[in-house]
Amino acid sequence: MDKNAFCRLTDFAHSLSTALEERDSGTRQHSDRVVDIAMTIGRRCGLSKQQLPLLRLGAAFHDVGKIGVPDSILLKPGLLTELEWQTMKTHTLVGEKILRAVKTPGMDWVAAAVRHHHESFDGSGYPDGLAEEQIPLLARIIALADGYDASVTLRPYHSGVSHQEAMDLMRDKVGELYDPLLFGHFTAAMATMRRH
Repeated sequence: MDKNAFCRLTDFAHSLSTALEERDSGTRQHSDRVVDIAMTIGRRCGLSKQQLPLLRLGAAFHDVGKIGVPDSILLKPGLLTELEWQTMKTHTLVGEKILRAVKTPGMDWVAAAVRHHHESFDGSGYPDGLAEEQIPLLARIIALADGYDASVTLRPYHSGVSHQEAMDLMRDKVGELYDPLLFGHFTAAMATMRRH
């Protein structure tokens, strides 16, 4: 991706971020934290100079499809019904659709990362039930960053847990939800981030 294309994407990213913040400031703040964690993981696992900007965009917009989820579901304080949960899961598809509408080199990678960031390493995730290496690398990285921040952050439907509790919960899901190799990079990335 050339510098001009990246600048245009950065402007687009800022516009979408503003729209997302107007809709739900919590989602915007969550996305900002996911970017920081994902980029640290990406650097640790040796992503190229071409891949890192795509990871940044994918992490920033992993939840942009929540624009299409009704407030009654998005902001519901209790557990979702099965129908509400099915509606919530469509945010990955809506996000992909929004990003594929941007005709810039590299956006197919970003859109795929957004579509697949809720796939599980064992194939039990959504929307396509992909497993292991079938899941795009950027999506596997975003899943780790997203899972951590969702665990430690207070949400309408759950109270956040401590850093150590989140790490323990995630470690128990390695091989099920998370890529075992990437989890090692994630653990090292979190240790680095917490020292600064």
